[in-house]
Amino acid sequence: MPHDDAASGGDGPAVARVRAALAAAGLPDTVRTFDDEVPTAAAAAGVLGCDLGAIANSLVFELDGAPLLILASGAGRVDTKLVADRLGSGRIRRASPGFVLAHTGQRVGGVAPVGHPEPLRTLLDTHLAAYPTLWAGAGDHRSMLSISYEDLARVTGARPLEVR
Repeated sequence: MPHDDAASGGDGPAVARVRAALAAAGLPDTVRTFDDEVPTAAAAAGVLGCDLGAIANSLVFELDGAPLLILASGAGRVDTKLVADRLGSGRIRRASPGFVLAHTGQRVGGVAPVGHPEPLRTLLDTHLAAYPTLWAGAGDHRSMLSISYEDLARVTGARPLEVR
C-alpha cells in the first residue's frame, strides 16, 4: 500500500535529496513510499499496478572509470555492447555496489535518476517514451517517483538513446 513519504515521517537523506532535486527543477513532489521494498522493476510494477515497461530503472555502469547512468525500461535488458558502440567508447560494465553508492549516494535497488552528489552522464532509453507516466526509484528500496519522459530527460540532462 503506497503512502506519502513525507506524511509518514520516513524521509531518509537519499530520498530527501531526490525531493530537493525535483523541487529545484520545478517539478512536483511525486515521491511515494511503500510498506514493502520495491527493489526490482517487477516488484515496483506489481505494487503500482503499471506495465513493467513504465518502470525506469536507474542502472549505473562504469565507463572508463567514470559512472554512466542508464535510465532503462524495466521491460528489457541494456545491451552494453550496443551502447558502447553508439557512444564510440570501450567496454561498459555493471558497476559494483560500492561504486554505485559512492557516485549516487544511493544503494543498488533504490537508485533514483536525480539527487546524486554530482551530475552523472545519463542515457535515457527511448522505449520509455511510449508511456505517459514513468516510475523510477526515489533514493531507497521503498520509494518511487512518477515523472513524464520529457521531464525525466530535462531534469537529468539525459541523452535519449536506444539501449536494447
